[in-house]
Formats: sequence, structure tokens, C-alpha cells
Amino acid sequence: MKVQTLSISNFKTHKGVSYDSIELHYHQFGQAIGNAPVVLVNHSLTGDSIVCGEKGWWNEIIGEGQTIDTNHYTILAFNIPGNGMLGQTFSSPKDFHAGDVAALFLVGLKVLGITNLFALIGGSIGGGIAWEMAALAPKLTRFLIPVAADWKANDWIIANTFLQKRILENSKNPLEDARIHAMLTYRTPKSFDYRFGRTLNEESGIYNIESWLLHHGKKLASRFSLEAYLMMNHLLSRINIERSGRTAVQIIQEISAEIHLIAIDSDLFFTALEDQKTMELIKPVKENIFYHELRSIHGHDAFLIENEAVAQILRPLFNPKN
Repeated sequence: MKVQTLSISNFKTHKGVSYDSIELHYHQFGQAIGNAPVVLVNHSLTGDSIVCGEKGWWNEIIGEGQTIDTNHYTILAFNIPGNGMLGQTFSSPKDFHAGDVAALFLVGLKVLGITNLFALIGGSIGGGIAWEMAALAPKLTRFLIPVAADWKANDWIIANTFLQKRILENSKNPLEDARIHAMLTYRTPKSFDYRFGRTLNEESGIYNIESWLLHHGKKLASRFSLEAYLMMNHLLSRINIERSGRTAVQIIQEISAEIHLIAIDSDLFFTALEDQKTMELIKPVKENIFYHELRSIHGHDAFLIENEAVAQILRPLFNPKN
């Protein structure tokens, strides 16, 4: 399945910066638009719109006969503008915040003739953008499913993205070093201990955990550009549905969707505590919001690792009888 492109004309960011044209790259899987309910999937920081198929990053969740079955749904995934797909980057990340990406995705849906979604689902930054989309279009989707995500970048996220930016701007090996640091927040001490147990890599003479981190750094550097990483890191730090001056309670209670928060008990990045706080905040004013907690030793990345556990949460929602 080849990447497709929409051209969004005359787009103005929330900051007031005008772009004559922005290309929105996307993939579509499953049924033709107009023939089945539409599921929009928003990718994570270094992910892309290839959500299923042989190279799909969520191909154990989305696909023929999978939990989100391409026999029953139209699957759509946009690339976050500037993430490097087809070489697209922006020289001024500060022109944008996550809400601008949400606005671009909404324009993309309109261009494709899609007025409503069956489900809007996203992982990590993709979940944050899903929140932003629902805030801008509160009647857009039947199900809103942020996974390992939140409606805001809290101080912990802002702190980590601040360090990431400094690494990207100052390191001799910026992509490799930034990725190595990021992996320490995406996994957990218990996960590392379970997998590596202080074992040595006899060939290289270093610990296996060090070898693994170096591998992930080099792997990202081979497929990602510095400009794309800077853009994505900036957007991650700028998730906030409250920027309009209205409170999260005011915004979320107007979202018609049934909201399913999927947290990970060991997540060191978008912590489960933030979703729990959202539940406590919103449940008194909105009945159709639900909290699910995936139990795993693997931390933030568990939504990409614990596929069966994720599937168990999603199956009742994606039953074709719905």
C-alpha cells in the first residue's frame, strides 16, 4: 500500500503563521471510504502511517482477522506533518503545536469526505493529538481511545522533551544519543533487568543493555532525520487542550464520544496517574468515560509489546456488531 498525499491550502497555525500549502501524507487500509465505518489511527513519536500489513507497527492489532479487522473497517492514518515521510520536514517547529496537527488532520478528513469516525485511536503523542482533535470537533467520533497518552504534556513530559532538545542541539551524535535517552523513559528498570540481567556481550566486550541501546540509537539515526526528530519532540511538549482558555472539564464534557483511557501501570513517561486524575476530574460530569490499565513490566512501550493485553481491551469496542 503506497503512501497517498493531500495538499492543504492556506493553513494558518494557532500562532498566526501562514502556510500556502502543507502536504498531508497518509495511508488507507481495509475497506473503501464510504463503504465501512472509519477508524483513524494516530502514530507515536517515531512511528508513521504504516499501521498494518507486513511493515505495520501495529499489525498484531490491525489487519485481516485482527482485533481492528480490515474486513469490517476503513483504516486511515495520517503522518504527523514534519515527521520525515517523503522527506517532509519543517525548519520552524515553533510555528506549530499539537492542536495545529489536529486541525490539519480534521481538514484532511473533510477533504476525503469523512464527516464522522467510528473510532479515533492514538498511542503516545498520537493519543495526545486524538485528544486535541476531539477538543476541536467534539462530535467527530463514536469512540475516543487515547493509549499511553494524555490531554496535556505535564511537567515530566516537558522536562524530558527539554532534555531531548538539548541533546539534539548539542550532541556529536544527536539522533543516537537522544534515542538512547528516550529508551530509558519508554522502558523500565524491571524490564531491562528481566531482559538483560547484567549479561555481557562477549563479542563487543560491553554489557548487553549497552549494546541494545547503541543498536536502537543507530537504527533510529538510519531512518530518521534530525529536523524530523526536532519537530516531533517539540510537538510532544506542546500537547494541551486547555490552550483556548477553557478548562479540561469544560472541553471534555462536551465530547460526545465514549472515551476509553488506556494506561500502563509501569509507564514512566505518560504515567497512569495522569489518566487516573483525568478520570477523577471528568467522571462527575461525563458518564461515558472509562479507565483501563494494562499491567506490564515494560513501561510506556507496552502498548507496542503487550499486543494480546491491548487486544482484550479493544475487542468489545471493535466487535462488528457495534
